[in-house]
Amino acid sequence: MSVAIRLAGVGKRFGAGPVVLEDVRLDIADGEFVCLLGASGCGKSTLLNLIAGLDRPTAGTVEIPDAGAAVMFQEPALMPWLTASRNVELALELAGVPRAERRARALELLDAVNLADAAGKRPHELSGGMRQRVALARALAQERPVLLMDEPFAALDAITRDLLHEELERVWRRTGRTIVFVTHNVREAVRLGQRIVLLSSRPGRVSGEWATAGADPAALAAEITERLRKELVRNAA
Repeated sequence: MSVAIRLAGVGKRFGAGPVVLEDVRLDIADGEFVCLLGASGCGKSTLLNLIAGLDRPTAGTVEIPDAGAAVMFQEPALMPWLTASRNVELALELAGVPRAERRARALELLDAVNLADAAGKRPHELSGGMRQRVALARALAQERPVLLMDEPFAALDAITRDLLHEELERVWRRTGRTIVFVTHNVREAVRLGQRIVLLSSRPGRVSGEWATAGADPAALAAEITERLRKELVRNAA
């Protein structure tokens, strides 16, 4: 299987501050769904920004497909004066899609996240979960081979989060995108990822990896939680 993302000895330090990431080595296969897990402040979001090209490493290299990556953050950041459809169309316009095709494509993408009926509504008329669905449709509109997601469901209630997990998994299987999903929620990582990568803290390094295929979710979550707890105790010492 071909490699979509390759991190080779990646390190990051901001100015004269402490090292945030150190010698991160990770290959992510084309079409793979990887959850990046770790305690708050371990450098998960920093690593995602490096993969997205929003920042540069101070050591090592980051390789991603030439077409780049789309990024979805915790906040949907929709344009409040635009409808759901127009928010998606804006991404299509920036991607160079002709005007005649944009509306139909935007509706198709909203339908993909089960939101076609809300195409004419503005963000304030939508629930938090619906706004995140629009943000997902907008990210998909960029037609990038890699989708980076930085705790996109963290602010949602448990029921809405579960529903969006199902939507995301369905969209991933349909599109075949490579997804890197940052979370600090162990159960969310086990629920979504094909592979879970745990970052240590201070500085962030790959300290563990688990494949979810064939594993008992409860047992795997307990194992990873214990490993995470040990990391927290070690760094608190």
